[in-house]
Amino acid sequence: MAAVTEIALGIKDLVVQRGRAQVVNGVSFDVPRGGSLGIVGESGCGKSTILRAVAGIDTHWSGLIEVAGRRMGTRRSLADRRAMQMVFQDPLAALNPSHTIDEILREPLVVHDVGDREARIAEAMQTVALPLTLRFRFPGQLSGGQRQRVCIARALLVKPQVLLLDEPTSALDVSVQAEVLNLLARLRREQQQAFVLVSHDLHVVAHMCDQIAFMVGGRFTDVLTRQQLRGARLSDPEAQRLLEAALSH
Repeated sequence: MAAVTEIALGIKDLVVQRGRAQVVNGVSFDVPRGGSLGIVGESGCGKSTILRAVAGIDTHWSGLIEVAGRRMGTRRSLADRRAMQMVFQDPLAALNPSHTIDEILREPLVVHDVGDREARIAEAMQTVALPLTLRFRFPGQLSGGQRQRVCIARALLVKPQVLLLDEPTSALDVSVQAEVLNLLARLRREQQQAFVLVSHDLHVVAHMCDQIAFMVGGRFTDVLTRQQLRGARLSDPEAQRLLEAALSH
């Protein structure tokens, strides 16, 4: 008898409103434990809005959001918020410049009343390959890649079911993008961490994700595996242009 795949994140008929406009229009997908979905599309297509609705930042949504079988509402408990953690595009803007790295990493442990904080902070820094010597420095004293590693460590501290990654390397120099992407790939492999990654860069999404969803005008037009990308004929002309532009580079 085949094993049942554990669904880390299940989305069905997600709609997000902005006034009278539907920014996200009936999106559905599942991400298994240890699995990954990449959402690719032009700016304004609604891909980051999906993450904000899933994370509970945007509350103007309808549909079904489930994490590990637990249904999420527009109002979230601490346990709900702990289940999903988001890593934002700009690590410098996401970190309080007046707090040390130790204070930044300690905060979610205090909020969620998690014990053994010293050991957990040290473990989180080790997990993302940050030297412990950086623990009492400020964000402005770190490189862009190191700051994004701090953001990832902070997200991992409460052991979420799902990581939501909003263009996590687009604010970084090309030279450090690969190290952050390799870190995320290692976390997925070693910890069976599920994640959803949104990007306008199809190369990044194809490198990182099992499934790639093309998004145009608030809808998923096509969902393909990495292996299906080359030579694919997509159902939407705009999505096809995006694919062809990426394959030509």
